[in-house]
Amino acid sequence: MSLSRFFGFHSPEAAAGHAETDTVRKITQALDRLAPDRARYIAAFAYILGRVATSDLSVSETEIREMEHLVMEVGGLPEEQAIIVVQIAKTRSVLFGATENFLVTREFAGISSREEKLRLLECLFAVSASDDGISAVEDNEIRQISSELQLEHRDYIAVRYKFRDRLTVLRKPEGASE
Repeated sequence: MSLSRFFGFHSPEAAAGHAETDTVRKITQALDRLAPDRARYIAAFAYILGRVATSDLSVSETEIREMEHLVMEVGGLPEEQAIIVVQIAKTRSVLFGATENFLVTREFAGISSREEKLRLLECLFAVSASDDGISAVEDNEIRQISSELQLEHRDYIAVRYKFRDRLTVLRKPEGASE
């Protein structure tokens, strides 16, 4: 057995041309009642939401609730299923983010339209803003995701502008005079 095969670089899935990551497969299993393509889309969408929520190493309850709401809205899932999907996505992001972030985002970019990518970008800002402020770390992560989705910088700026009042970097410090 070669070292590359031992480490999974030449897996049967890769040889067959499947771009689906293990993370997306795990979440997809929770969505077994949906069409496979739709389940993959929702799994990748939820994972990327979790990627932003965990970027500052602290996931608030309001961020989790916003993620669940968005997964229900975008995915058309019942609340119970959205809760499971978000929990799996968040946990996988914490455990495997260093290796999975780019792979899952690239997969989402390949299976989504420009409009869906822009919708995701808006959802990322909504999750980050849900706890009353978008930190510089979260903002930077969203910018990275935007780039990985192959969106133009002006797209990122246009969506970011909608959330400008929630950017902590633009807020005046407490007690600062006008």
